[in-house]
Amino acid sequence: MQTSRTLVAAALAAGILPVSAAAQELTTVTMINPLPRSTIFYPLIAGEALGYFEEEGIQVELLPSETSIPYVAFVQNGQADLAILDASETLSAVSADVAVEVIYEANQKAPEGIAVAAGSPVQSIEELAGTTVGLVTDRDRAFLAQALYAVGMSLDDVETVVVGEGGPTLAAAFQNQTVSAISGASSDWLALQANGIEIRLITPEAVLLSPAGNFVISTDRKDELRDIVEGFLRAWSKGAYVGELDREVLAEISRRAVPEEWESEEFGQNFLTASIEVTLPQTEQFGGLQPEVWEGLQERLVATGAFEEVVPVDTFLDDSFVGPANDWSREEVAAEVQAWADANM
Repeated sequence: MQTSRTLVAAALAAGILPVSAAAQELTTVTMINPLPRSTIFYPLIAGEALGYFEEEGIQVELLPSETSIPYVAFVQNGQADLAILDASETLSAVSADVAVEVIYEANQKAPEGIAVAAGSPVQSIEELAGTTVGLVTDRDRAFLAQALYAVGMSLDDVETVVVGEGGPTLAAAFQNQTVSAISGASSDWLALQANGIEIRLITPEAVLLSPAGNFVISTDRKDELRDIVEGFLRAWSKGAYVGELDREVLAEISRRAVPEEWESEEFGQNFLTASIEVTLPQTEQFGGLQPEVWEGLQERLVATGAFEEVVPVDTFLDDSFVGPANDWSREEVAAEVQAWADANM
């Protein structure tokens, strides 16, 4: 069965399988995540380009992400089979006794961070004591609080100011030396780079390692959806591996899938770098769950006043999907990626 699936995927990737032979009845998996198809979620576009979702009998439908309704509500009411939630969204849901579970960690490094200008004398977050730290928006205050707590400090040890969004605005904050550091996220670092400002991250490792993007499923529908979701996560994992295997192939797949993100080649390459960094797993397996990381995160969130109490991790983490999601051969994926490159590059 594995060999048969591999041959079909290779033929699809190379574009040599007749349309009639490739066509099959596909099951639609609906999901909701913060963006439409994008390099930041490259496992989806790579998995589609290489035929991995179709190989599993799946087509993926993304629900519109621009909504004021919490994503978890779409999982609750059955409109979405899966949602990608960040850690705070997940903990807010389970703290309110919403019957959802985390089954796969898609991003295990926080996109947020604390950055200083590349030439800054500041080497660690402890050196920010008594200085003014910029916040891209007020939402970045919570992450700064966690980062300070991780080294035994608090927001009382620094001054904060909201500097605003956008590359020129952020660049001016560093150029005018009005802030010693900025609390922001990957998109802000890309904006700074686009405006000629190189940065260096001083984020404590304990805060940087975070379940930043998690596939969440309804507890009530978990058994019903198990087979198709296992196939979905297997295809997603194989797509994620492409970022480790061949950056140039992934870049070309991304250019074709989301050309608007490559209008500037420099931006596209920087965005790809950031995407690979937050996607490749910190665990041995793709999507592996990290109970100890969730526990440490909750400790920081409670200590800094973001949450009232810790939720036992065994009530919302289910690792039974991780094994099937990793049931594939890296050597076969490497051959399929090479077949795609030979046919398309």
